[in-house]
Amino acid sequence: MKKNLKVALTLLVAMSTVLAACGKNNNASSPEASPNESSSATGSESPGESSNIEPFTVSLRHIQIGEPQKFRKAILDDVVKKTEGEIPGLKFELDGIEDAVNRFTKLPAEMAAGNPPKIFDMFGGNADALKYAKAGRLLDLTPILDELGIKDKFLNVFSQFTLDGKIYGLPIGGNMEGVFYNTEIFSANGLNAPTTWDDLIKAADSLKAKGITPFATGSQAGWVPNMLVNTLIGRNVAANYPNGLTDGTLKWNSPEFVAAYATYGDWVKKGYFTKGELGKTYDDMLNEFAAGKAAMIFDGSWRSSAFKAGAVAANLEGKVGFIALPAIPDYKGDQTSINANYGNGYGFSSDLNDNELKAVTAFIKNLYNDEMQLRGLLEDGVLPSMKLSDEALANVTDPLVKQVMETMSKASSSFVHFDSVVQKAVNSETELQLQKLIANKATAQQVGDAIQKVQDSENAKK
Repeated sequence: MKKNLKVALTLLVAMSTVLAACGKNNNASSPEASPNESSSATGSESPGESSNIEPFTVSLRHIQIGEPQKFRKAILDDVVKKTEGEIPGLKFELDGIEDAVNRFTKLPAEMAAGNPPKIFDMFGGNADALKYAKAGRLLDLTPILDELGIKDKFLNVFSQFTLDGKIYGLPIGGNMEGVFYNTEIFSANGLNAPTTWDDLIKAADSLKAKGITPFATGSQAGWVPNMLVNTLIGRNVAANYPNGLTDGTLKWNSPEFVAAYATYGDWVKKGYFTKGELGKTYDDMLNEFAAGKAAMIFDGSWRSSAFKAGAVAANLEGKVGFIALPAIPDYKGDQTSINANYGNGYGFSSDLNDNELKAVTAFIKNLYNDEMQLRGLLEDGVLPSMKLSDEALANVTDPLVKQVMETMSKASSSFVHFDSVVQKAVNSETELQLQKLIANKATAQQVGDAIQKVQDSENAKK
């Protein structure tokens, strides 16, 4: 996995593009209706022909709900409208639900029953896309990509969606996770940009002493603090992370893993995170940072879209910097490695009739192209999964987005988040145990032991 993503980074530098994918970023609190969710088909047929066209619907599950996802939802709405206009009789039925509910509850149940939506948001990796592909639930997209002539326009992003040489999902874009920091707060307090570990710790201690929360954090949902833990682990494991967890070559209770949890626990005790973080949501985390009550957040690169005109944290436009987590003293892994992932995108049901297949083909054509990939980057901070032309890249002027791109291009290697590899039960246990660590109800070693017990049980099921 590291080699594949490193190749993508190298290709990205050579072509002035970027590597990036998820996770776990698309969490919001409530569904949001869209004009297209109740729209009628807008086929291009002439009035005389319209009565001969049989209307049909295609279900489309998305996770672009709530204010933080409005830019991404607008892109989807435009793709839906264009596709409906191209395919006579077509009407999409959009179903927007929260990310974790789709991934861990609704979609698995639908897959087990054999009745998933025709188009749906899906994560890659053994725990999601590859499992569904093995069960025969996913459409082989290779012929469609060949028909549209776009297969070679993608970066090296299909490793988590490919089974036996066939492609079963299309990542909409990528991401990396790192530190966003308020440049005004740092400057006002005489602090250097936190590009070294010493500067990061000095800043955290200084800010805490002045009543400013170093890191805004909302750990009510376990995936949020897991972002930082994943990077800490990836920096302390020399090889085969996270794939080695499922084949038994890596252990959650080994010294390298336990040390990563110990680092997080130490930061909790020092007060580096939001007080009462277990009661705070992901949205609360952004709100605290936007209000200037916290100087930093550890988050995905997608968050860059929040700090611009018209966005939820527009007051911070031009006042936010981005860095990868600095090199950690005494950690054993590659200290320039980053958590970079093309793990989230769209999957398609293998059970399609001819009309539905035409709709899916048109949907892919309209979503996966220069225009929409560029819009995802400029409007929503989603790093492209396709090779953008020099002309398209010339439109990237946002300094924060450029920082993200430069940060990724400097990484010597990368790793994906463990939730794209480990079994669902294991991922759930990591969230539960991390929350116990935060609540001071478990030690780092106890956390590692508990997770490994579940990992052993899940691996034995093979």
